[in-house]
Amino acid sequence: MRAEFIKMHGLGNDFVVLDARQQPLPELTSAIAREIADRHTGIGCDQLILLEPADGTDGADFAMRIFNQDGGEVEACGNATRAVGLLAGKPVRIRTSAGILTAIPAEAGIAVDMGEPVFDWEAIPLSYPMDTLSMPVGWEDLARPVAVNVGNPHAIFFVPDNDAIQLDILGPLIEHDPLFPERVNVNVATVEDRHTVRLRVWERGVGLTRACGTGACATAVAAMRRGLTEREVIVHLPGGTLQIVWQPDNHMIMTGPAQESFRGSFEWEDFA
Repeated sequence: MRAEFIKMHGLGNDFVVLDARQQPLPELTSAIAREIADRHTGIGCDQLILLEPADGTDGADFAMRIFNQDGGEVEACGNATRAVGLLAGKPVRIRTSAGILTAIPAEAGIAVDMGEPVFDWEAIPLSYPMDTLSMPVGWEDLARPVAVNVGNPHAIFFVPDNDAIQLDILGPLIEHDPLFPERVNVNVATVEDRHTVRLRVWERGVGLTRACGTGACATAVAAMRRGLTEREVIVHLPGGTLQIVWQPDNHMIMTGPAQESFRGSFEWEDFA
């Protein structure tokens, strides 16, 4: 069968969006997702996004599944949520495996309620108990990270100059450390002032990425918990900027742009 797709990105973090709400699709396996995401032999993307009808049980307008470039299915993706919110063109409630995310058109793009951050070691998850605000562990130049789960697991390292860190080397080392049984996203951040953070992210299952929405949320909350910033910050990523607000009700609001690049179609059997 021939399947339609939409290529989109949020600050350079790019997606292939498949919409199964109107056009039923065959089963999307990790292997097929990996083939479609391949930048040499497929369409190419950081994440493959599958939209599905809601079942009406939780008030969601529709459901979203997220597959990383390596074919692994993950819980949440902030940039993809903004992209899908842009497609909707109106306020929507999106069901993910991390819970319901709300996307609302805003002056600066799309605002997403990313829910509440979680700090308990078992929920990150970690392999054994430790203080998640200052973890007593380190890998070469990176030490004492903050661990946060914002729908998916993140370790955040605050350093004087995040551009000086060899994240292409340390990222995969930390991602696959046995301390993180579900692997982890690795964030290296430099606090510029009380309202500004510079961030680079090694994303599990993807690698170095131009932007990571959940990483921006996790890093902002980590900086706020450590008293390094106020509760509203601008996060500068290689692909652009995001605004993160940690509200008094404990919800994180991420606001930033998303864009549609192009549309196309492919034969499903070519990747099956």
